[in-house]
Parts: sequence; C-alpha cells; structure tokens
Amino acid sequence: QVEHVRVVFRSGAGVVTALQDVSFRMSAGERVALVGESGSGKTTLARVIMGLQRPDGGEVCTCGFRPYALPAQQRAAFRRSIQLVFQDPYGSLNPRRTVGRALEEVLRVHRLASASECPARVAMLLEQVGLDPAMADRYPHEFSGGQRQRIALARALAVAPRVLVADEPVSALDVSVQVQILNLLADLQRRCGLGLLMIAHDLAVVRYCCDRIYVMHRGRVVEEGATAQVLGQPRHPYTAGLLAAVPDLDIALAAMETSP
Repeated sequence: QVEHVRVVFRSGAGVVTALQDVSFRMSAGERVALVGESGSGKTTLARVIMGLQRPDGGEVCTCGFRPYALPAQQRAAFRRSIQLVFQDPYGSLNPRRTVGRALEEVLRVHRLASASECPARVAMLLEQVGLDPAMADRYPHEFSGGQRQRIALARALAVAPRVLVADEPVSALDVSVQVQILNLLADLQRRCGLGLLMIAHDLAVVRYCCDRIYVMHRGRVVEEGATAQVLGQPRHPYTAGLLAAVPDLDIALAAMETSP
C-alpha cells in the first residue's frame, strides 16, 4: 500500500518530480500491472515499493513492513518478502559462477539451508521452474534467454517471497518463449500464493496475465481498474493513446494464446 507518495530527483540540471501524489494498492496473491511510456514513473514506483528508493513524501507499507523505518533486525525478513526479476537475466547473473553456486549463495546469505542441504534445495528450485537439476554445473552463457529467465525466477523463489516484481520479464524474448515464461509465472503465482507486480509496456502481455492495471503518465496514476475494463473502455485520453499506438493488440493476444 502506497499513499500519496512523492519522489523528486535533484541534479545540476535541475529538479525532476518522478512521482506526484501517487497512491497504489495490491492485495495478497493479486496480479497487478504498472504500464506507461518510458519515464512515466512506473520503475520508480516499483523501487519505492521494494524499499530501494526513499520517497520525499507519503506513506509506504509493503508486506506488513514500513521499509523506510525498519529496525535492523527486520531488514532481512523484509528483503525476503519481496523479490525482483529483471528484464535481462544475463546481466544480473555472474558469468563466472555456475547456476548452482548462484542459487546456493542466496540460500547461504539468508541462512535458509546448510552446506549439506544446499544441493537438494538447488535441485528442487531448478525443477520448480522447469529446468533439469543436472544443469546446476553450467554457466549462464550456456543457457538460452528463456532458460536464463527461469534461473532468475528460481533465484527469486529461493527465499519464498510473498511478492514478485517482474520488470519487463519477457520483452527480450520471442513470442513463443514469452508465453512459456508468462505461463510459468502464472503457475508459480498460483502454487506459491505470490503477489505479482508486473512492469510492462506490452499491453498484450498485461492483458494476458494481469487482473488489474495502473496506467502511469508523467509521474501520476491517470487510470486504474480491472485490466479488461481499462483496456476495453479506457477513460483517460492517455490510456486511449497507448491503445491506439498498438492497433494489433488483439492479434498479438491471439498469437500468445495460441502459441505452444
């Protein structure tokens, strides 16, 4: 829950207000999308929610924590409660570390498994995202883009989060692989009871996998509601403009729904 949040960036070039009086709510287990053009404020809002960008005003409560007023002993628990999956998983994976070691590191840092327990936990995580546990000894460059995104998901799931923030998680993948990853996200969301916050510009992706949508423009939320309602009957001219910019939305959605 975010109430009346404001974020201002100051530099030698002047002052930029990234978020202006933004309020946002997401329930447990819900699938919500933040959409808007580059610079609309959606990534800044996600960073505020995750405790990575201190707001200049307003209130933030994430998974029962107030991330900007946390005592030291609660910080690790907060970090485990919400995890981020990046657009480019290759850039977030250490190229000199095997996938197995990368997953083991998460388990050790958060004290979720002993050294003897780690191999079994790693195998379980890889199976959970549809990868062969025998792949644990491979390096990131030995995987395809879709497989690397599955590894990123496994790493996020290692700490059993309550909320998963997915920042353009399929924009670098072709349509058939996009559908595989989106279906995996939906399956994991149901099985693990996760809340899913999707940052996206692709409205077909949003309509395919999100229940509610927040449309952002120039640091403000200009429209929010059920995805089908907002995309089917937009009330704000900016939302209508986004839809008009992708006249093949129904074709793209149909292609995703029929992809293997």
